[in-house]
Amino acid sequence: MRKISIAGVALCLVAVCTSASLAQTQIQTIQVGPAGVDGMPMPMPGQARQLKTGTGRIKGRLVTTDTGMPVRRALVRISGPDIMPKTATTDANGGYEFRDLPAGRFNINATKAGFVTMNYGQTRPFEPGKAIDLIEAQVLDKANIAMPRGSAISGRLVDEFGEPVADAQVTALRSAWVNGRRRLQPAGRMAQTNDLGHYRIYGLPPGEYYVSGTLRGGGEVFVMESVTATILNAGGGGASSGSEPRSGYAPTYFPGTPNGADAQRIQPALGQEMGNADFGLQPVRLVKVSGAVIGSDGRPVEGAMMQTVPRNAAETGPNPLFAMGGSARADRNGQFTLNGIAPGDYTLQVRGVQMITSSAGGDTMMFTRRLEGDGQSESGSVPLTVGGEDVTNVMVMTSKGVSASGRVVFDGGTKPSNTPPLRVSAMAIDADGPAGMPGMPGGSASLTPDSTFEIRGLSGTRLIRPTGLPAGWVLKSVTVDGADVTDTGIAIKPNQPVTGVEVTLTSKSTSVTGGVTTGSEPATDYTIVIFAEDAEKWTAPMTRHVAFARPNQEGRYRIRDLPAGSYYAIAVPYIAQGEWNDPDVLGRLKTNATRFTLAEGEAQTLDLKLSAN
Repeated sequence: MRKISIAGVALCLVAVCTSASLAQTQIQTIQVGPAGVDGMPMPMPGQARQLKTGTGRIKGRLVTTDTGMPVRRALVRISGPDIMPKTATTDANGGYEFRDLPAGRFNINATKAGFVTMNYGQTRPFEPGKAIDLIEAQVLDKANIAMPRGSAISGRLVDEFGEPVADAQVTALRSAWVNGRRRLQPAGRMAQTNDLGHYRIYGLPPGEYYVSGTLRGGGEVFVMESVTATILNAGGGGASSGSEPRSGYAPTYFPGTPNGADAQRIQPALGQEMGNADFGLQPVRLVKVSGAVIGSDGRPVEGAMMQTVPRNAAETGPNPLFAMGGSARADRNGQFTLNGIAPGDYTLQVRGVQMITSSAGGDTMMFTRRLEGDGQSESGSVPLTVGGEDVTNVMVMTSKGVSASGRVVFDGGTKPSNTPPLRVSAMAIDADGPAGMPGMPGGSASLTPDSTFEIRGLSGTRLIRPTGLPAGWVLKSVTVDGADVTDTGIAIKPNQPVTGVEVTLTSKSTSVTGGVTTGSEPATDYTIVIFAEDAEKWTAPMTRHVAFARPNQEGRYRIRDLPAGSYYAIAVPYIAQGEWNDPDVLGRLKTNATRFTLAEGEAQTLDLKLSAN
């Protein structure tokens, strides 16, 4: 990582990305699960991280599933809420070891090119692994992982003339339930076509995939937290170099359709190579979108950043971060032009930014800092439909974000001693609004000594969440003037500040623990799903009312920090990652599930029988 100081501002430049390296850098995503799911590899959102050391050890071996031979020089990673992630490389016998571990719960993950990435305790594709519960000074020496050889999908990408398309990104996508919707999500690594148009995506678990091909040019945008780096005139040959491309290619799905609903599934078996997945990119006419940005004071907004986000990306395409239609910056008169926009339905989002520029050798590197949450920036959005002709005179009116203020209350009235720095964040939960994609952080504010806060510059619909909670404390509720908005969020209205927000924390956390039997024998390989009796809570944004767990090395499960209420619980032999958030799946599981009630602060033991679902 390279650190650069420009005009007195220190910036950490992590990567200068071409379109290929951008996608490869960001293809692996972290999904934030429901609060209270124990065994997650990182501390749950809002919990303070307290690092520890100890004298415990975990050892094991990596072997191939087909022959039992050692998997040498594989990368093994251990993570847990009380340690920084550590890595080890397997030796000539496939062995690995982690030392100096404190008592706690850990997850282990193993990767090697050509093999399916596996978690400790995972026996099926897309299944969560098992956690390891370690007591003080314990040595666990049989944390073995069997690694199957990965499947592969290969083929050739051509243009409308049958000529090979080089340097296109090809992605394997998998249908998954994410953030309340079924989406096509990147699965595994991304491939890039060579000069003959050939691609090969390898290391895939067996399953159903859709394959997407994308060819992009021009400036690329790399987003990391609150910093955006835009590379202009970096040899892309796009609009930034003065040219205005009038034709291009839409993101295309195998066997050659721009519509994700018409994509054809490819189903490789374990270790199988599915070849001849050839298809042609669909040519489209690229158009220009131009207009102006006017601020709340009626004056042009200089330097505003425009971004077109496909409105259907959430349902039928990859994460919108990989499917941006285009971006531009308004000039001193508030005028903007977006070049190379493919036909489709978009949301044109506008945000105020500060610009820091540096020029060297004819290339310009710009760093933009988002100002959302500073109380002074303005934002806005308009729906945009693009056909085969240029779109002109698009007017975007921006408005200043409003503030949300209130206080944090510690249930019982006693603030814990040695409280870490607390913050209150407003998470965006409307994908198409000016707030951005669901789950993206928006404004946040530190807690004052009298436990009050004010988050400024907000718009859209926001989910209020505390972060940096002291150990043992969890969120109980969020109210606005007495109305519960914990799971629905706050709909921000222009020029109407939100006051009276009360965030209540409690030390009365819940837990559900137990075991599972099959007949008269204890089961050691299963997944527990617990979900609210009220079906409306299943699809709440970042729901706290649906949780899952896998057993530890002793066959016991544990789920913590569920809100008090009525629930269903079921133990199933297998369920793919994230499918427990699909309402249709939960509706089916409900039939054979066990109903129970969880009181505030209750620690309940719930033993279950393995269901055939």
